[in-house]
Amino acid sequence: MAEDKYNLKNPAVKRILQEVKEMQSNPSDDFMSLPLEENIFEWQFAIRGPVDSEFEGGIYHGRIQLPAEYPLKPPSFMLLTPNGRFETQTKICLSISNHHPEHWQPSWSVRTALVAMIAFMPTSPNGALGSLDYTKEERRALAIKSRNAAPKFGSAERQSLINEIHEYMLSKALPVPEKKVVQTGNEENELEGQQIANQEDTETETQPAEDDEIVQEANGVPSNAHVAGEASNSVPANERQLLQKLETKVPKQADDRLLTWAALGLTIAIVVLLLKKFMKADGHGAVFLNQS
Repeated sequence: MAEDKYNLKNPAVKRILQEVKEMQSNPSDDFMSLPLEENIFEWQFAIRGPVDSEFEGGIYHGRIQLPAEYPLKPPSFMLLTPNGRFETQTKICLSISNHHPEHWQPSWSVRTALVAMIAFMPTSPNGALGSLDYTKEERRALAIKSRNAAPKFGSAERQSLINEIHEYMLSKALPVPEKKVVQTGNEENELEGQQIANQEDTETETQPAEDDEIVQEANGVPSNAHVAGEASNSVPANERQLLQKLETKVPKQADDRLLTWAALGLTIAIVVLLLKKFMKADGHGAVFLNQS
C-alpha cells in the first residue's frame, strides 16, 4: 500500500503507518478506524454509543482527515450517521479537531481522538459549532436505526471500507435496550458532562476561542491512547462487577451490628464525659465553701 505510493521517510507517513499497525494489532470493541487504500490521510471510523446513555447500542460512522503536517497539526472529524448530538457531514468543533489547533498535542492519536469523541457524546452541547440537542427519545430512536445499515458515502472503495467497519462493530455491539430508563448511571454521566461544560465555560472566558466558537474540552484528554481503558463514562464495567461482588459478600447483619456497637460506644462516651464534668463542678464548689 503505502510502501509504493508514499515516502516512508516522511514523518507524517511514518506516524500514520505506525498508528494503522497499532490499531490493527490492538482492536477495540468500542471503535474501529482504518485509512483508505488509496489515501492513508483519509480514514473511516465507527464508534459505539456509550453504555448507560441514550446512545447505547448505536453504531456511529464518521470520517477523519489527517493534515500533511500530522501529528504536528490536528485532524478534522465528520459524523456520517444521524445521532442527535453532532451534525452529519459537517466538521465538528472540538478541542481535538482542527477548529482549535492551539489545544492539539502531537502525542495524541486517532485512537485518543475516538476515545474522546465517545466521551463527548453524552455531554451537554452548550451550543458548540456542529452540535445538536435532540431529546433522549429521539437519540434512542436514532441509535436503533443506526444498526440497520451503514451510511452511504463517497467512492466504491470508501463504501466497501465503511461496510467492513460496520460488520465488525455489529459483531461487537451490545443489544439496544428496549425503552431503557437510565437513572443512577445516567445522572452521573449528566453531572460529569455538566462539570465538563462548566470547565469549558470558564476556559472560554479566560481564553476566548477564535470566531466566538465554544470549545469542548475532553476533560483532560489523555496523551496516552490507552488511558481510561477506552471507556466513555464513569466506572468501568470490570470495576462495577468487582464492587457488586464485594457488596454481596458483606451481609447486612454485619452492618447492623457495627451500627449498634458504634451507638453503644458513643452513649458510654457521653455518660463518662458528663460524669467528669459533674465531678469537676462539685470539686470547685467544695473549694469555694472552704474559702468562705
